[in-house]
Amino acid sequence: MSALPISKPENISNLLNMDEEYAAPSVVARNVLQKNWNGACEYAGRDPEGFWSGYAEQFEWSQPWSKVLDWDGIHHKWFLGAKTNITINALDRHANSELRNRAAFIWLGEDGSERIVTYGQLHRLVCRFANGLKSLGVLKGDRVIIYMPLTIEGAIAMLACARIGAIHSVVYAGLGHTALRDRITDAQAKIVIAGDIGYRRGKTVALKAIVDEALESIDFVEKVIVYSRAGSEINAPREIDFNDLLKFTADCPAEEMDAEDPLFLLYTSGSTGKPKGVVHVHGGYMVGTTYHLENFFDVGDDDIFWCTSDIGWIVGHSYIVYAPLCAGVTTLFREGAIDYPNPGVAWEIVERYGVTKMFTAPTALRMFMRYGEAYPAAHDLTTLRVIACAGEPLNPEAWRWAQTHLAGDGKWGYVVDNWWQTELGCPALGTPPSMAMRPGKVGVAVPGAEADVVDEDGKPVPPNVGGRLVLKRPFPCMLRTVWRDPARYERDWQYFPGCYVTGDVAMKDKDGYIAVLGRSDDVLNVAGHRIGTAEVESALVSHPAVAEAAAIGVPDSLKGETIKAFVQVRVDHVPSEALAATLIEHVRRELGPIATPSSLEFVASLPKTRSGKILRRFLKAKEQGVDAGDVSTMEG
Repeated sequence: MSALPISKPENISNLLNMDEEYAAPSVVARNVLQKNWNGACEYAGRDPEGFWSGYAEQFEWSQPWSKVLDWDGIHHKWFLGAKTNITINALDRHANSELRNRAAFIWLGEDGSERIVTYGQLHRLVCRFANGLKSLGVLKGDRVIIYMPLTIEGAIAMLACARIGAIHSVVYAGLGHTALRDRITDAQAKIVIAGDIGYRRGKTVALKAIVDEALESIDFVEKVIVYSRAGSEINAPREIDFNDLLKFTADCPAEEMDAEDPLFLLYTSGSTGKPKGVVHVHGGYMVGTTYHLENFFDVGDDDIFWCTSDIGWIVGHSYIVYAPLCAGVTTLFREGAIDYPNPGVAWEIVERYGVTKMFTAPTALRMFMRYGEAYPAAHDLTTLRVIACAGEPLNPEAWRWAQTHLAGDGKWGYVVDNWWQTELGCPALGTPPSMAMRPGKVGVAVPGAEADVVDEDGKPVPPNVGGRLVLKRPFPCMLRTVWRDPARYERDWQYFPGCYVTGDVAMKDKDGYIAVLGRSDDVLNVAGHRIGTAEVESALVSHPAVAEAAAIGVPDSLKGETIKAFVQVRVDHVPSEALAATLIEHVRRELGPIATPSSLEFVASLPKTRSGKILRRFLKAKEQGVDAGDVSTMEG
């Protein structure tokens, strides 16, 4: 692993030496466990197996477990011997109860359109589509890539795969054809389910064209199921109309799955160029994510829960689709930009639907802050009790603004922070609605997690000293492995034996509140999305004008980080503004908008070690105007 960053964000590190604290508003937390949060943490620490098995008993299992946890210090398995299927708990037990007519999803389009689907309706739609997949020969264990806009149909596709035991892998419908092809290839997917278009900022985004380009050199994909919204023709030999698969019978018994059977793969960027396929399973993922929806986010029967993420990310998997359905609550989600067609549309939605709990990103709060307080002030937000943020560090200024202007300065609501990763499935650190907030610090370890900040020898560091953030025990919804690359998974547990190394740098105060400061490896965090520097650099070098390239993250007041690229051109090309624009557009086309550099600088050479490794930390230090530290290994 790379060394710790050469500097740390001053606004956070300075704040760690202050005693700023805001008491939790008494009007917010409704859940009984919120009122005994310390007791839950103590119980989970003292008897983690009893803690998790006690909660898991509420779910339907066709066969009980014989052992709660098997952990050898690296590999962990939960609820051994238990049988279930996550869709039985997400759909059947509600569709066959008094909740059958409760809204499962409220879906909104950017143009103001609305669809409401009840638990009974969703159950039937999922069963029909599952039977449609079976008609195409999709079997338990087959991989299915889903490249869909944020629609109810995208969630149906995920649930239908889970119902028949197929392993779905959702790819964010904004990644480019190269990123999509890499994920299809690594998963060896049998089926691709794709939308023809998506909508964002009033424009259509052509998705099917990206799929076609991604599949040009792939012959193992048997069928492409197309969800046509724009009347696109579906006539290629291997293409199937999504709606035709909704014409099958609504009787589709769920495939019985072992608790440890894979549910989905979700690709995320690591410190190498190859995206890693994180594997989550039916049993533990169901238990862990639902626990924290009910007990950390405090979501219950009376709530309208709005998650502003996308199904292409882990937040959308956990807190748009699976956990809210398992909990039997109503989730609102919306396609398109959260500030379009006007900067106040989010608050119009909160007022119209009486949204009570909202899960969003610090990037969104900073954007709302930039637009000013007049937009939220124009709407009644008094239903909004909790706004939870995750994805990147939440800076104190944005927290204070949101707490004042969105949460009524505690009169009706509370803005809380939490931290987790694709690998973890649910929060591991956070400030629950019942706990005092310390701006700039994400909070403490949640029940079931044990976190620490350690030095390069794995020893705990003193309070307010930077180090590596580690988790000292597994919990049920953590990843089980990396698809087709178990050694990559094992490395994260072997660096400090018995600890999971998160890849983040953090500080902890004397009371256990942790501030997550950023990545310690070659991974960028752009608006909450992890992007590997190697992926960006590979895309640049694939252009015939580029000899070598390096990418770094540059602090940004809105996105947290933006990408800056440094490029050395081949001898037969001349640097120019036009070439820079061409290269940036090339990356956009290869990887998609979220991985596109915001700026590009041409250089005569790149700083390297004597062994030839690019010194990105030197480039980052130079960009930020700080000391680069030890450069003795740099090539002379």
